[in-house]
Amino acid sequence: MGKIIDGKALGLSIREEIKQSVKELKLKGIIPKLVVVLVGNDSASQVYVRNKEKGCLDVGIESQTYNFPSNIKEKELIVLIEKLNSDKAVHGVLVQLPLPKEIDEKKVLSKILPEKDVDGFHIENIGKLFRGETPLFLPCTPRGIMELILSTGISLEGKEAVVVGRSNIVGKPMAMLLLDANCTVTVCHSRTKDLGMVVRRGDVVVAAVGQARLISGDMIKQGAIVIDVGMNRIDGKLCGDVDFDSAKEKAAYITPVPGGVGPMTIAMLLKSVLESANRGMIAG
Repeated sequence: MGKIIDGKALGLSIREEIKQSVKELKLKGIIPKLVVVLVGNDSASQVYVRNKEKGCLDVGIESQTYNFPSNIKEKELIVLIEKLNSDKAVHGVLVQLPLPKEIDEKKVLSKILPEKDVDGFHIENIGKLFRGETPLFLPCTPRGIMELILSTGISLEGKEAVVVGRSNIVGKPMAMLLLDANCTVTVCHSRTKDLGMVVRRGDVVVAAVGQARLISGDMIKQGAIVIDVGMNRIDGKLCGDVDFDSAKEKAAYITPVPGGVGPMTIAMLLKSVLESANRGMIAG
C-alpha cells in the first residue's frame, strides 16, 4: 500500500518558515501585501479566495480583496490593475479565475506587472518557463506539486511522467517543470486514445483533468508516485481525479483529496508574495 503524501503537513511546515521571514521583513519596515480581484459570485472562487485570505492572515501577510459584480466592464478592471501596479505597498496582484466570458481573460492577466504576477500566469513568466529560463514566479499548483514529489526523496532523473490534463494553469506548466527535472513527459487529454495504456507507463502520474475518479487503480504502474489535483464533489463529498482506494494499492506514494495538492497551492502563493516583497526590498 502506498504512503500518503501529506500536503497539509508539508504546507504547514512551509507556512512556518514564511511566517518567520515575514516577521523579519516587518522589522525592516516592509509588510508583504497581496491584493486579490474577484469578479462575480462563483461559489468555488469565493472558497478559494477565502482560503487565500486565511493563509495570508496566518503568516502575517496583509491581504485585500476587491469583489466586483459579474457585469463589471473590462476597462474598469484594467484601471484597477494599473493602479495596483503603481502602488509600491502591493507586492502581489492576483485575479481569481475564471472571469465572466464577456471579459478577455488573457488581456486582463497581461496587464499585471510580471514583478507582481504571483500566480505566474503573465506571458513573460510563463514564456520564460517554456524557454527554459527562470521566471520571476511559477504557477502555484505545479510548483506545489514539485515540492510534494521532492518530499518523497525519489530522484526524478530519467523517470517517465504522465500528466493527465493540458490546462494552462496546471497541465502545461507541470509538463515543463517535469521536463526541467529530466523526466520523459507525456501529456494526455480528452482525445488521447487508450488513456489507461499511456498512464500505466508513468513512474509519476499527475491527474489534473477535473473528472471524478477517472484514473483507476488498474491504470497505475506498481511503485508510481501519484499526484491528484482534482477537486470533484460526489454526493456532497470531495474526491479527486484518481480512484484513491484502488490506486493506493499500486502506488508507492499518493496524495489524498482533500489534504494533498490544495494546501500546497496556497503555501506556494504565500511564498511568492514573500519573494516579491524581498525582491522589492533589494530593488529599493
